[in-house]
Amino acid sequence: MGEAFDAVIPLLSEHGEIEARLADPAVHGDAGRARALGRRYAELGRVVAAYRAWQQATGDADAAAELAQSDAGFAAELPTLRRAADDAAADLRRVLVPRDPDDSRDVLLEIKAGEGGEESALFAGDLLRMYLRYAERRGWKTEVLEATQSDLGGYKDVTIAVKARGTVAPEDGVWAHLKYEGGVHRVQRVPVTESQGRIHTSAAGVVALPEADDAAEVGIDPNDLRIDVYRSSGPGGQSVNTTDSAVRITHLPSGLVVSCQNEKSQLQNKEQAMRILRARLLAAQQEQAAAAASQARRSQVRTVDRSERIRTYNFPENRIADHRTGFKAYNLDQVLDGDLDPVVRSAIDADDAARLAEAGAGL
Repeated sequence: MGEAFDAVIPLLSEHGEIEARLADPAVHGDAGRARALGRRYAELGRVVAAYRAWQQATGDADAAAELAQSDAGFAAELPTLRRAADDAAADLRRVLVPRDPDDSRDVLLEIKAGEGGEESALFAGDLLRMYLRYAERRGWKTEVLEATQSDLGGYKDVTIAVKARGTVAPEDGVWAHLKYEGGVHRVQRVPVTESQGRIHTSAAGVVALPEADDAAEVGIDPNDLRIDVYRSSGPGGQSVNTTDSAVRITHLPSGLVVSCQNEKSQLQNKEQAMRILRARLLAAQQEQAAAAASQARRSQVRTVDRSERIRTYNFPENRIADHRTGFKAYNLDQVLDGDLDPVVRSAIDADDAARLAEAGAGL
């Protein structure tokens, strides 16, 4: 085995150890721990498969090289076998670059109207529909956790949960795809409120958060919470509920505030608010860990600055453009109908290339 792949050996051992642990029924008594082990096992499975493929391809090329000295038929096959071995080595180098450990997690997406008033709220609604349809195409489940509608049917803000169905490989995870959506999404079009036919520019903001597996993963001391209840309201501020079912939770140490009023019961709204609060606290913990680490574990493409403009949706030209990756296409109507894969793939490919370049000769 070449010295460049010495890093595989401890990973093979870890894969075997986790496989044995997952076979122990006692491990599954702790659902959170079992999920974490399952995620790591799936991640290491990619390395094991790539390593075995490289071993096979390298063995075939070496055997052909030896036999080629006495058999012209093997000599003719040797260039093809060597190319296959080189390709297998490149694939192994790629999977050895550490993935974001959150790639298998489910996601909370927060979409907020920005500058542009009612037009921005309508565009936030367009983004919501885009993500819901994209999730449907990928076979994910979605749930609206909290929403505040505008007078014309848009959204001042809306939070949705996006969940995979069952256990998925890290590269197929919800977070692996939606983590690149955080930032400012700009729209250029003639608003429905514009009588002169002029093109306006407005924007909506998106925040993507990996969801905590359970309450135990993000410890919250009940004494650190202030919980207020109030009467739900709808567009324009009118009351839509005659009981104090809406819930506002303030996490005193961090200052984070989460409000929920979508559900009819106070208990359900509290559960939804706690779910959002846990995700925000998990993201804050991860950002602090990344800032303290010598190499940030967050994506090279996903913006740290949530005020950064990441994408433009130009309706007159039917054009979608991602400013981080250079991706551009003239099928905006299809993208807004959920055909988001090519746009997301451009971010994934750019991120992979950046991480490979950073890893460099270390592999």
